[in-house]
Amino acid sequence: MMRAGRLLLPIFLAACLSPQAHAAPSMELTAHRAVYDLSLSFSRGKRPIEAVRGRILYDFTGNSCEGYALQFRQVSEIEAGEGKSLTSDLRAATFEDGTAKTFRFTSQNFINDNLVDQVDGTAERKNTGVGIALKKPGTKIFNLENGIVFPTEHMRRIIEAAREGKTLIELPVFDGSETGEKVYNTLAIIGKEIAPGDKPDDAAGSAAALDGLKRWPVTISYFDRSKKEAGEPLPVYSIGFELYENGVSRKLSLDYNDFVIVGRMSQIDIKPAAACVK
Repeated sequence: MMRAGRLLLPIFLAACLSPQAHAAPSMELTAHRAVYDLSLSFSRGKRPIEAVRGRILYDFTGNSCEGYALQFRQVSEIEAGEGKSLTSDLRAATFEDGTAKTFRFTSQNFINDNLVDQVDGTAERKNTGVGIALKKPGTKIFNLENGIVFPTEHMRRIIEAAREGKTLIELPVFDGSETGEKVYNTLAIIGKEIAPGDKPDDAAGSAAALDGLKRWPVTISYFDRSKKEAGEPLPVYSIGFELYENGVSRKLSLDYNDFVIVGRMSQIDIKPAAACVK
């Protein structure tokens, strides 16, 4: 699951998998299109949020030979009381090759129909590090350390860890968000496997392609590594979900610290598998 939504913030992990290994994926992720209906779970900030309505569209295609493409959109209307409301519309598209060596990313973020920021760039893994080339918000070229992972590889590693019975993964992740320069330290906590017979009460429950698959509750916390905090660092954002072993996610929980949004899967379309010839 791509890291969802910027909303009011500026914009889908100690047992660790080696961040230096970048071999081709050992499993195929399933191409699918999912829709999640958003609502407010609770508010804990000084300026309470009264209601949230919205939707996430998550359209994932490809395979480990051709690479993986994602079209993502999150539209959220937030009511803050006293007649005040805000509408956030985040649109993003990414492509990650099957060996996790190249990553293309573009995004636009609208607040009340006004474009407030956009990002367009590429990342390429080299022997000396990961080279980032930005076109927007401004032309810039810089390097990051080789240990970072891109979003699809991140998801694949979480699934691999879950299958192996591991419960924690810590990895630095670059997903092209913010101004296209951010790297987040992430911590993924993987819960106990949910038995396939435990039928979901949303659209996933009627998807025959998901019957019999393992799934796990996962929470990923994102930390701003540019900030030096005394004591235990606090995440700037967390996302929780149930993750199927084919990469489909359901039962979303988006924690923005001041408030938490839940996402109920209202639609899931499994796409025909494309042959992968290596």
